[in-house]
Amino acid sequence: MKVQIIEHPLVQHKLTLLRDKNTGTKEFRELLDEIALLMGYELTRNLPLQDVEIETPVAKCFCKMLTGKKIGFIPVLRAGLGMVNGLLKLIPAAKVGHIGLYRDPDTLTPIEYYCKLPSDTAERELIIVDPMLATGESLVAAIDLLKRHGAKDIKLICLVAAPEGVLLINQKHPDVKIFTAAVDDYLNDHGYIVPGLGDAGDRIFGTK
Repeated sequence: MKVQIIEHPLVQHKLTLLRDKNTGTKEFRELLDEIALLMGYELTRNLPLQDVEIETPVAKCFCKMLTGKKIGFIPVLRAGLGMVNGLLKLIPAAKVGHIGLYRDPDTLTPIEYYCKLPSDTAERELIIVDPMLATGESLVAAIDLLKRHGAKDIKLICLVAAPEGVLLINQKHPDVKIFTAAVDDYLNDHGYIVPGLGDAGDRIFGTK
């Protein structure tokens, strides 16, 4: 499997709290915001820098600054929304698009119901945001959609992944890098990640 697991102690600690069934909605949202920010540090490790001349209170010097590379966050509705604010704290100038997909409960195949992307999608590094990479079908559909709109540089960030989902992304879109905090054991008969953390959308929005 081609996947980068973010093993920072704070990420792993907060993920454990997110998994706990006794963690309430308010705390779940706060933890998700925090862990998204922490994972974002690893995600943005290779952003390009340039030398700029500034003047400190002591002397002039050359220092490093971002080149201004365009970034776009693309949360998959609805659970992906829970991670966006944490990422925007790192890159507040990033644009945010939205893709709406849901899984057919019988076939588990993704059905698109909404898509709104930045007008300059083809010029941006796009980061798909979804807490769970389960079967991978929905995220393959999201990547397909972005590529149809001209996207050439795509990454995927999720909290928890199933091996089945990672392998499907690797097969269908080997150019897309996957960042996750954990690759769990397997998918159950209902398409849920085991041990996972339940339905992320329901836990974020308190709908179950």
